[in-house]
Amino acid sequence: MALKYGFAGALAIAALTPLAAHPQSGSYGPAHIEIGAQAIGVVTHESPAIHGRDMTEGYLTQPVVLVMASFWNDVLALTGAVDLEGVTMKRGELNAGIHGEGYVDRRHPHTYLHELVITAQRRAGDNGASLTLGKGFAPFGTDDPMVRPFEKYPINHHLAQVLERVVAVGAVRTRRVIFEAGLFNGDEPESAGDVPNRKRYWDSWSGRVTLVPFHQGEIQTSYARLRSPENATGGGADHRKQSASIRLEDAQHSGYGLFEWARTTSYAGSSPAFAFNSLLAEGFARYGRMSGAVRFERTERPDEQRLIDEFRNQVPASDLSISGRSRLTIITARLAASFKPVKTFTFEPFAEVARIGFRPTLTPTGFDPVQFYGATHSRSISLGAKVALGMSHMRMGRYGVAASDGRGMKMHRTTTDAIHKH
Repeated sequence: MALKYGFAGALAIAALTPLAAHPQSGSYGPAHIEIGAQAIGVVTHESPAIHGRDMTEGYLTQPVVLVMASFWNDVLALTGAVDLEGVTMKRGELNAGIHGEGYVDRRHPHTYLHELVITAQRRAGDNGASLTLGKGFAPFGTDDPMVRPFEKYPINHHLAQVLERVVAVGAVRTRRVIFEAGLFNGDEPESAGDVPNRKRYWDSWSGRVTLVPFHQGEIQTSYARLRSPENATGGGADHRKQSASIRLEDAQHSGYGLFEWARTTSYAGSSPAFAFNSLLAEGFARYGRMSGAVRFERTERPDEQRLIDEFRNQVPASDLSISGRSRLTIITARLAASFKPVKTFTFEPFAEVARIGFRPTLTPTGFDPVQFYGATHSRSISLGAKVALGMSHMRMGRYGVAASDGRGMKMHRTTTDAIHKH
């Protein structure tokens, strides 16, 4: 079993553990500050992973330090997240079918500064408006998979979210409708230490409308135009993205269901080139300490030329790098138990299993996934445990009045972490 980054993982754990010895929240004059951290230790076995070969690897994944500060009763708020995956999983994490930022069939590490935004907001009863600036999420699509129950990411991550950009987001809310609009840099990060290209600030935009028919329900649709996301200097294909979803949560906050559609079309000038679609449905439920979740996903991805390391492809991609398109169908199931020996500490062992089917959608194609993987489908088994200290993770991707209801109540704490409070 490959555990190449054990020393780096130990350093990351050492960086997180001081939080256990100090208060994780407190009020200081007009400010209220909350601090938290999480990390997941996991071992994954894939059969086959590549060329008919099985692989087993272990990681310390999603090591994140979180901070939220509010001033003058949320008139001003700061949200931050530091992600140490660039230290603990430089090679990427086995995640069959996923692709993005130069990795394929491995999930890439996110940037060290995952999120740091400041928000100003004003409210008048059920109505309100806010403005957010910083590095974070564009107003597009659904929640970051990091704050959903599964350890393995869905492969539509780059179709269904736009993250780690320098953003300016305005939001207006009535009692039942939220309107968001944002400007941001189009270029994707190229490494964990990468920073957005200053020459690209504000060259892309997105908008999202969310209907909240009742407190536990959300219906959203969003649209985005990204300039040359896969070539940081510009000149690459542009992306036009669409998303629609329904999210329903039970009144006891013990479960939810999510139904999502996403589509990304690449454009050469004004002419469409390739289009990639995704359908996803997932559900989560908790009873006492035990919880379970199931996810179905059918997503199309580009099959790009791979490097000598066949889990990597060229960044930036060339105009001729796409040799095919595959449709992947993934069914994932998860079972976990949650233990909270003290108020600020959560330990959650889990098991996840997945079945991944491959098929090409272009004929003829320069990439046959069945021939490449050595089978018509792959299986994945992951065993591990999540450790969380202090503040629970929030739903990432919404800011200001878009992250709370018309009465000022927070909507953006995840269902899974909200349960841990009780």
